[in-house]
Amino acid sequence: MTSPPLGAVLDDLHRAEWGGLVGGLVSMTGDWAVAEDCVQDAFASALVAGRSGGVPDRPAAWLYTVARNKARDRLRHTIVEREKLRDIADLAAQVDELPEIDETTLPDEQLRLLFTCCHPALALPNRVALTLRAVAGLTTGEIASAFFVQESTMAQRLVRARQKITNAGIPYRIPTADLLPERLGGVLAVLYLLFNQGYSDASRTDLADAAIRMTRNVVRFAPSTDEARCLLSLMLLQSSRRAARRDKDGQQLTLENQDRSRWDRQSIDEALKLLAPLTPGNRRGFYRIQAEIAACHAQAPTPGATDWRQIVHLYDVLVTMSPSPVVAVSRAIAVGMATGPEAALEILEDLDADARLSTSHLLPAARADMLVRAGRHIEAATAFGCAAQRATSDLDRQQLLREAAAALRPSGTAKLAQPETDTSTRKKDDDDPRTH
Repeated sequence: MTSPPLGAVLDDLHRAEWGGLVGGLVSMTGDWAVAEDCVQDAFASALVAGRSGGVPDRPAAWLYTVARNKARDRLRHTIVEREKLRDIADLAAQVDELPEIDETTLPDEQLRLLFTCCHPALALPNRVALTLRAVAGLTTGEIASAFFVQESTMAQRLVRARQKITNAGIPYRIPTADLLPERLGGVLAVLYLLFNQGYSDASRTDLADAAIRMTRNVVRFAPSTDEARCLLSLMLLQSSRRAARRDKDGQQLTLENQDRSRWDRQSIDEALKLLAPLTPGNRRGFYRIQAEIAACHAQAPTPGATDWRQIVHLYDVLVTMSPSPVVAVSRAIAVGMATGPEAALEILEDLDADARLSTSHLLPAARADMLVRAGRHIEAATAFGCAAQRATSDLDRQQLLREAAAALRPSGTAKLAQPETDTSTRKKDDDDPRTH
């Protein structure tokens, strides 16, 4: 069997072990910047070593040993630079205490790092950015790109976040059992944000994969926590459709237009098993309801077999739990799919009064879709055009404009009274609730 290329091996190691390695060094040195730099240097050393002698049998332990030695060298260098005997004594003791580590402990170190990065004392954007850097191992430039900011801006944000952790004395540890419920919600929220960022951007699937890995780790740590299991289930159900979400030209496809034979059945089966009965005494939460909606789609062998009435019921529950405008639009679409487009159009008309949707393309895009299904093609084209004007990305805008043209193409203005029944050629953007 041919061995995989060294670069691919190191890429896999980077994705799987970065957070644990950084966490291990943070716990020992207390210095986030030193920890990240030394782990990065260890991977560079692995590249050199791998070219001459191959990858060691226990690469994670090898990387940690190299990174730890580099951290030790840096601390010793710091000692030399410092002139105060007191500092020397403290740091010397610190150097001597740098312990060995077994690679089996790295997942726990990653968990500590994750809970520290997601501490509620940090602003949510900083939690996400720090998690991406320290736990997922993205570069500052990559994170800046994900946040649509300059790299220098993101670098300053990361520095401030690390300083906040140090200055506020935020403990580097997994919270105790009594604090876990209040802390876990913030961690899951960050992980879901990371996943959505990667899921919506085809060029950043690494973010979605990183979120899934970290959520698996959380579930391993707290297997009886329903919401963590349900979030993992939701992620797996959504990512199971990754290979089918785009056509050969790279255009996004709605669920009804996807080739379901390309859905990852192994991920779906795992996700469904995670939706086991709730822990006694617990209620269905935000992620549970969303996972159940995704499961309805995953279990339908064809688009026509989708249980839209059950999905409407689930959205009825979700909208009381999370009265967001996106959920409301999603519910309206589900109603339209279950009972007909005119019912959805009535609900969408009521949502016009929601100021939160006044600049979003979601509402006119949903209305356009339902107008097409109702055979009102000119109105649909107009609504698609309105959605295109509101779209914030060129990709969305171009796709909506294509849909505007497609709304008129099948029948032309002379046949507008005939409802369109064939929707197989139409596509939607990533924000379309029917793709979630």
